[in-house]
Amino acid sequence: MLDGARHLGAKILVSGGSRCNVTNTRVTDADFWGGRRTVIRRVLRGLSVVQTVAFFREIGVTLHEEEDGKLFPDSNRARDVLNALVGAARDVGVTIVTGARVRAVEASGEQAGPGFHVSTTEGALGARRVVLATGGRSLPKSGSDGAGFEIARHLGHSIVPTTPALVPLLLDQRDTLHRELTGVAHDVELTLWTQNAVDVRLRGSLLWTHFGISGPVALNMSRHWLRVKLERRNAELTLSFCPDWTFEDVERWWVARTRERPQSSISTALSSLTPASVAHALLGRLGLRTETTLAHLSREDRRTLSHALVKWPIHVTGDRGYNVAEATAGGVSLDEIDPATMRSRVCAGLSLVGEILDVDGRIGGFNFQWAWSSARVAASALGT
Repeated sequence: MLDGARHLGAKILVSGGSRCNVTNTRVTDADFWGGRRTVIRRVLRGLSVVQTVAFFREIGVTLHEEEDGKLFPDSNRARDVLNALVGAARDVGVTIVTGARVRAVEASGEQAGPGFHVSTTEGALGARRVVLATGGRSLPKSGSDGAGFEIARHLGHSIVPTTPALVPLLLDQRDTLHRELTGVAHDVELTLWTQNAVDVRLRGSLLWTHFGISGPVALNMSRHWLRVKLERRNAELTLSFCPDWTFEDVERWWVARTRERPQSSISTALSSLTPASVAHALLGRLGLRTETTLAHLSREDRRTLSHALVKWPIHVTGDRGYNVAEATAGGVSLDEIDPATMRSRVCAGLSLVGEILDVDGRIGGFNFQWAWSSARVAASALGT
């Protein structure tokens, strides 16, 4: 096993706040985007969540469940996950060479069978088979700087254009709402519109930051926004402060609230739907006086407020880039991979696993599960 870094597992060590979100209690093809779901589904069956948990237990890492089904090591130490994996590899005779960055992989083209010439910064070697597990472009300091894509392209593969995934989004700095609410987190619904129709709708926790938005729902939405922009399609992102509610639902709520508590201020009423700081900021943006009672809230102002609560425009100007992104969208086309073996359909003797492929999962341990499952499928096929 060749690794360009002097120290192994940088991505494992920084994941999950340095605790490593190993996987999730429930993983299906619906948790991923990119290539065909039928292919993703088959690969995931190669190592299920139950088998993954059992494997880690066998190498000394027991897991526990946290919010949203996330599974973490009982020790809450990513280092323990890395040490166990490295130890297990060495126990079965794997030679691990660090500080050996692969410069090129050349197929031998010999008629007798597949073979490769691998050039590294520490010299060259021959190989009957090669597995590319180089990652994508996210967190390039960890070693996944996109070099694997060039190796795959050189060996005949097609690369679906890449964008960051699971990355915080930047908002227009002329709108100061996000800066006013920096540090506030709450449940919302984000909707991506293209051609005035719903493209993607996601619900989850959003975190307002000084530069824009982050948190699980923003990170999950980022890949969809960036893919649409990559395709040069017109898009709009809106936020609902009342997830799963329609405009009519909000209107009915205001009417009922007014009937029950007519002397309550609109600020107090709104604070029962959103954090008080969010309520105060929204009313300020809409030019509504916080002390206005529900009984004195005009129908026009009430409808304006209801529309704002379910379709607040989010003006995205960009993203924080691969240096911050937790995953990469795009990569080697899944159509060029045999999902039963992870072997290349275009280069004999080559296998590809993990983030280098056109598969990216939502936040919550899903990208690690894709790594474990695809690697197990490839490893199981190497001896055949």
